[in-house]
Amino acid sequence: MTSVAIKTSQWKFSPIPNIEESNFNKILERFYGLGVQGLTKENIQNSLDGRLINSTAPVIVKIKMGTMNRKDIPGVSDVIDRIKCLEGRNSYTKETIDHMLKRVDQEEVRYISFEDMNTRGLTGAKNGQSHSKKDTWGIYAYNKGVHFEESDETIETTRGGSHGVGKIASNAASDLHLMYFANCDENGDQHLGGTVQLIEHSYHSQCFRSTGYFADVKEEHATSKFYPYENEFHPVFEKKTRGLKIIIPYLRSEFDSEDEIIKTVCDSFFISILDGRLEVQVNDHILNADTIENYLHSSQYYHQEISEMKKVFTPLYVKTYKSEQPRDIVVSNGEKDFNFKLYFKYNEAIVKGRVAIVRTIGMKIEDFAVKSNATKPYNAVLIGGLDEDSYLKSLENESHTKISAADIKDPKLKRQATRFINNLSNAIAKIIDEEMKRNNPTDGEMDTKDLLYIIETQFKQDLSHAFGAVKMNKGKNVVKTTDVTTKKKTKNSGEQEGAVKPRKTGIKRTRRNNPTGTADELQESGTEIFSVSPNLVERLIVKNHEFIQFNFKDIQEMKRKTSCHLSFNLVDGMGEEYKDEFKLKENYEDAIDQHTGSSCVIENESIRNVSIKKGMVKLKLDLKPNYNRALKFVYYVEV
Repeated sequence: MTSVAIKTSQWKFSPIPNIEESNFNKILERFYGLGVQGLTKENIQNSLDGRLINSTAPVIVKIKMGTMNRKDIPGVSDVIDRIKCLEGRNSYTKETIDHMLKRVDQEEVRYISFEDMNTRGLTGAKNGQSHSKKDTWGIYAYNKGVHFEESDETIETTRGGSHGVGKIASNAASDLHLMYFANCDENGDQHLGGTVQLIEHSYHSQCFRSTGYFADVKEEHATSKFYPYENEFHPVFEKKTRGLKIIIPYLRSEFDSEDEIIKTVCDSFFISILDGRLEVQVNDHILNADTIENYLHSSQYYHQEISEMKKVFTPLYVKTYKSEQPRDIVVSNGEKDFNFKLYFKYNEAIVKGRVAIVRTIGMKIEDFAVKSNATKPYNAVLIGGLDEDSYLKSLENESHTKISAADIKDPKLKRQATRFINNLSNAIAKIIDEEMKRNNPTDGEMDTKDLLYIIETQFKQDLSHAFGAVKMNKGKNVVKTTDVTTKKKTKNSGEQEGAVKPRKTGIKRTRRNNPTGTADELQESGTEIFSVSPNLVERLIVKNHEFIQFNFKDIQEMKRKTSCHLSFNLVDGMGEEYKDEFKLKENYEDAIDQHTGSSCVIENESIRNVSIKKGMVKLKLDLKPNYNRALKFVYYVEV
């Protein structure tokens, strides 16, 4: 292939003197990690940003997944030729290139497209690689790390985009890092562009940059300038109504999930959908203000039991937003006060409390965990005005999934951001405490000396399966261990290979925490930590007191022990433990040893020096008003 042939290729790469960067764009990996959720959220947010000014019609986004023939993808053979010339210089690039090469020979190619309507589309396509701020085609098509800024400050404030890196989310969803965008502007002009993200490479004895553009090139005033192609390509790439259409061929299998897209639409944009500002069509599914709750109430997409909503809270948010009157809260960053509306709901059945922080565009940023209140029974939705929206926008990360001070470089702004986030937690925590006190009034003391302990039988049956849990892979997964024999049995033994022996003890040694003391001291003292079987524990909550009894009478390891330290881990119905989410001093006023009548010291998240008499431990815990009575625990004893 000659240099003339390179210039006539439909894909253009800028020549460079030599290769200096041998890695793929870091943002590709970041958005690949966010999966189909990041892809869907980014493209719908872009469509909302491009809504028609002064129009009351909802933005409509049509998401389609399907299969097309490779030969119908514009210029794909040119991209494949480039990929075959790539040279990996480290393990990551070699692995990525090998993955690409395994996909290039597919005849039938999966794709996804995002087409919006009631939007402005891109302007100035005919001007090509223009530097005018009015020509949004040039900014979108040929610039990285830049986003178009509205001349109207109010409109710019409400836009979701700000970092200018979200465009690459579509490249990350393609096995070949390949994406196209079809545009129809206000004049009905239709054009097609595209980008591919490779690495710097040598192609026919010439070095090129990593990014390729699906564009024509013209020589003007001794310089080369990119221009888009008139859109006369396969129907998958058509865009005949005003707006923008993203097309991503070679769709990664991990992104090819209709259910996940539907859930992402609901989770991230439920406010804009409920308010009638957005409608999303996913293949044959239509999500709008009239239909969204059908999906929220479907077990195909969401847990329907409130107690099972531990990671995804959208059904709760929607109910709260629709049924609760908003409360006004003021949050300061130390220099300025920001005024928010908080839709708040207290419900004892809720296992984890979260706040949906929502931008005025109707997009949720994150499920905000209020400091020291992550397991309180509530949920809430937080929305501000334009000033609040502008400030939240300055705190967002690139993927619009979290507010944080971590990436702010200016020390003063960083301090203000940290103060704002802390004050936000404090303001909501105050409301949580007030609601818990109101829903759990104290109406006098009760004589409990003759009460029998009540065993929570069903819970203990469920939790027993999690006894002796071992954390793996950075603690994210829980592997439940049992005493399983692997040795073959004799024919007369009556036992089969792999049979489960009955558990001989109710405690199991663990390395849950490092006990108090130096290594030499611990070795000398013989300090050990055991996890305690639920069958040894009995609990009773009466008014503002919790009574806990441990029965170690038949436990050999506890013989001749006269005292111990106790600690708790939160546990859910699946046996998953949460080590850091429950703070003893924030939930208990006092811990009283019922054998001695004395208060025990609460220190380092354990109750210290609790007496053991005749193999029994008996504790009375005075509850603080904000204590969540629905919590379940795994107990640990240190002796």
